[in-house]
Amino acid sequence: MKLEEEINQKKFRNESQKLAVNIIYTYNWLQSQHTAFFKSYGLTPQQFNVLRILRGMNGSPASIKLIRDRMLDKMSDTSRIIEKLRLKELVERTTSSSDRRSCEVLVTSKGLKVLEKIDAAIETLDSLFSTLHETEMKSLNDLLDNLRG
Repeated sequence: MKLEEEINQKKFRNESQKLAVNIIYTYNWLQSQHTAFFKSYGLTPQQFNVLRILRGMNGSPASIKLIRDRMLDKMSDTSRIIEKLRLKELVERTTSSSDRRSCEVLVTSKGLKVLEKIDAAIETLDSLFSTLHETEMKSLNDLLDNLRG
């Protein structure tokens, strides 16, 4: 459906304004779909992102700073997210042996099992883009990369 119909606005100041509104509207739509998907696993998209980062460490611990630097949502409270995952027994958090002010975080086997379940169903999220052809997805990725400089 066209943006104008979705938000019931017939006119925009210019294409630049329409593009900004369209990106924000699409982001919120996509975020809503992701939130619903991960909620069925008892996670938020940010919690999934942390687990995904930790799995990528291949058994090596990660500092909170490293996790924060790699997160998609830079405004997230990484320490709070990690604590919630710890309470769910999906990660372990320990004080660094080399720097007592720093914490090291590892994904647990329970966390890895949750990720395996999500991996088996992740095509649900991929299907959100099923209206686009592969070349259109590549073009859109290139355009977004260009937009960010």
